[in-house]
Amino acid sequence: MKSFKPTLTTWIILGLLLGLATGAWYRANWPDPENIRPFADNMHLLSDIFLRLIKMIIAPLVFSLLLTGIAKAGDFKTVGRIGLKTMIYFTGATLVALLMGLIIVNIFEPGKALQLGAAAQTTVQAKSFDAKEFVTHIFPESVIDVMARNQILPIIVFVLFFGVATASLHEKGKIVVEFFDSVAHIMLKVTAYVMKLAPVAVFGATASVIASKGLGVIGGYLQIILCFFGGLLVFLFGVLLLVCIVTRIPFFRLLAHVREPMLLAFSTASSEAAMPKTILGLERFGCPDRIVSFVLPLGYSFNLDGSIMYMTFATMSIAQAYGIELSTSQQVTMMLMLMITSKGMAGVPRASLVVIAGMLHAFNIPQEGLTLLLAIDWLLDMGRSATNVMGNAVATAVVSKWEGYSVGHGHAEE
Repeated sequence: MKSFKPTLTTWIILGLLLGLATGAWYRANWPDPENIRPFADNMHLLSDIFLRLIKMIIAPLVFSLLLTGIAKAGDFKTVGRIGLKTMIYFTGATLVALLMGLIIVNIFEPGKALQLGAAAQTTVQAKSFDAKEFVTHIFPESVIDVMARNQILPIIVFVLFFGVATASLHEKGKIVVEFFDSVAHIMLKVTAYVMKLAPVAVFGATASVIASKGLGVIGGYLQIILCFFGGLLVFLFGVLLLVCIVTRIPFFRLLAHVREPMLLAFSTASSEAAMPKTILGLERFGCPDRIVSFVLPLGYSFNLDGSIMYMTFATMSIAQAYGIELSTSQQVTMMLMLMITSKGMAGVPRASLVVIAGMLHAFNIPQEGLTLLLAIDWLLDMGRSATNVMGNAVATAVVSKWEGYSVGHGHAEE
């Protein structure tokens, strides 16, 4: 008989429940604001430490993963036509997913239900969009300076130049790519270590908010969950269905072939865990082995629709929770930044949280909101993981169709 070993998700749920109970107990016994304030501040210290550790990871993780992603993109020259078609689809799907996240969060404004206060509102609104300042900010005077300050956009620009230059050196550049690939793996290990503190951060943040605001905040969580899952359903049965109709792929037949890996991804909150079964399902659907073996692995780095959609949704929800209004130009800038930073990072467990932390910093949004969203991230992760599987299945089927293969004639296993 195997001994029970709780997962990180189990600990996060436990941290959430303990935080709710602790915050409610303290508020019930010491309702005086003069007592609540120091308690809330002390509890929040736990999440503050976690956030500082997350900030510590941002620059090296973005730099190393993005550089490795560019190196992978450089391989597309060798695979020619299929690689070009794959990247065209991935880019289009990423833009649509990011835009979907923005549209849903702007229409339903789920973050406002949390009502965390408007302390930072003037910080963002007082500074109007200045095109000249924005353009000059993009190009860094010192890459060390922008990395020290976690300024994502200038880091991206430097990595793009650095990555292209490295790729152009061929053999001499390989040693640099291998070095940063190792750095990326080390930073992912560091991320895994930091994430072990997530349950403590969730406990502290939840206890602080419940003590200060009361149990009414739970309704805000429910609104965010329902809104995001509704958005995922619209993406699945709206966007992906439309893509299949246009390309003449039988959507529901494809869904029948990948329903088992989607269920596996949902229950484990890991789209990677479902990859072997997804490969089998796509081959039964009629996708050729050479297309599946090329498109699907790339999709796990470049085309995780649910995770990408979550990045804009989460960032905007946190802004709304603090009463911060971002202009249309700022939202478009955010979308374009995420389109680049998400490449090569989308398949990394919890890396989306690091990317979101970078976006919060870039737009002067209080990063404390990230720990509150982390309390329900495990549940949202289940939905986006299942969406990722279907998104990559559609991508593989579309590229197969563009290559002239007849897909959709297989039979799903009962």
